[in-house]
Amino acid sequence: MDLQDRSNAFDKAMLKTLKSDETLKITNADIAQDTAITAAQRQLSVYELSNDEAEVEAYISLKTVFDTYKGIQKWNYEEERNGIDNLLIDLCAPKYVKHIATLQMERYITRIATKAAAFKELFDNRIQETKPFLLPSDLYPKKNFVLPLIMSQQQVQQLFAAALTLKERCVVGILYGAGLRISEVANLKIDDIDSASKRIKVCQGKGGKDRFSLLPDSLLQDLRTFYVQENKPPMYLFTSKQTQGAMHSRSLQTTVNSAMKKAGFENKGFTAHTLRHSFATHMLDNGSNIHVIKTLLGHAKIETTMIYLHLQQHIQFGIVSPLDVLNGGANA
Repeated sequence: MDLQDRSNAFDKAMLKTLKSDETLKITNADIAQDTAITAAQRQLSVYELSNDEAEVEAYISLKTVFDTYKGIQKWNYEEERNGIDNLLIDLCAPKYVKHIATLQMERYITRIATKAAAFKELFDNRIQETKPFLLPSDLYPKKNFVLPLIMSQQQVQQLFAAALTLKERCVVGILYGAGLRISEVANLKIDDIDSASKRIKVCQGKGGKDRFSLLPDSLLQDLRTFYVQENKPPMYLFTSKQTQGAMHSRSLQTTVNSAMKKAGFENKGFTAHTLRHSFATHMLDNGSNIHVIKTLLGHAKIETTMIYLHLQQHIQFGIVSPLDVLNGGANA
């Protein structure tokens, strides 16, 4: 069966399903724009896809909600509708994970989860519906639990001892000293730096929530000098020379990469987020309360913060291997 035949087969199967429910008003033109072509290109079985009742219902529900609201809401309807097409393909694709190379699996799963989260945010915040559509979480695989990469305190000292530019010191200083995300650093405004209270206000961080984090004393003078060096920008601390708006996160990551290279960590895989992870872990090592760290990081759930316990509990609690006990080790 060639590509066009598979497309036609999917159209017929979908049309039959749609006609079985008189409450759905989706036109043939809408169906012609569905996922068939892309599904065939990705070597999914159109027959199995169209006969999986739960997946077809999920597709129809999404299409119907967008058909209902496209005349009310003001956004690029076609672009986001195409996004739904691709999302549903990905939600159906776990049946065929054997066709995906092992080395690509982690990236593939992350992409699906990101799309699902994006559409959940869309329905929560841009469509007013008494029964918002919920993407069935069991339709896509879960990502394996992997401990985050962190730097040791000695490595952080080595980083700050390197010949960094003033901008590099400020960027890595905020990431490690306050535990901010790179996007939050990019959106920092001058007024968010509260030198009197020694804190940084994070406006509309992940999840759309404001919070406060730490402003290290040792960083404050560098920030003041940088502000003057940049000709006192009126709004954003890190300003794009091209747009005069907030600097893009990718540009700041380039700054972090440059600092890591100067410190001799070019091949360690350390990123901006590594500094955030290190902030949390080192605070735990120093005896800070995990609930305080949760607030500083802006985590919605304590379970997210508890991952750092895996990275430091052997230090905090002085755990000794039973083999060392049996052998009369020094720490026994």
